[in-house]
Amino acid sequence: VQLQASGGGLVQAGGSLRLSCAASGSIFRSSVMGWFRQAPGKEREFVAAIEWSGDSTYDLDLAKGRFTISRDNAKNTVYLQMNSLKPEDTAVYYCAAASWTNRYSDSAQYDYWGQGTQVTVSS
Repeated sequence: VQLQASGGGLVQAGGSLRLSCAASGSIFRSSVMGWFRQAPGKEREFVAAIEWSGDSTYDLDLAKGRFTISRDNAKNTVYLQMNSLKPEDTAVYYCAAASWTNRYSDSAQYDYWGQGTQVTVSS
């Protein structure tokens, strides 16, 4: 397994979750790491991405200061801290890796995908 996402679950509205994505070293090094999500009946959408340097970018409408992406290069792991969760955040969350891109929100730029982790927010 090259990308392994975890940390999803059921949480009440207003709660928090931290997603993790562990990657094999060969993929993680020098990769842009991204988080996407897909709700039932909807297209996959970009959440956030982070470069090796730690520079990050977000879908501002979606994240609005509630989500924070980070990475631990020593552990080959990227995280997505999600606070103030809303029912509309319910989706399968996927981590992805791109060898290089500056088109962070374009899912076609990412070469590797994890299996996804389900996040369900109850009202």
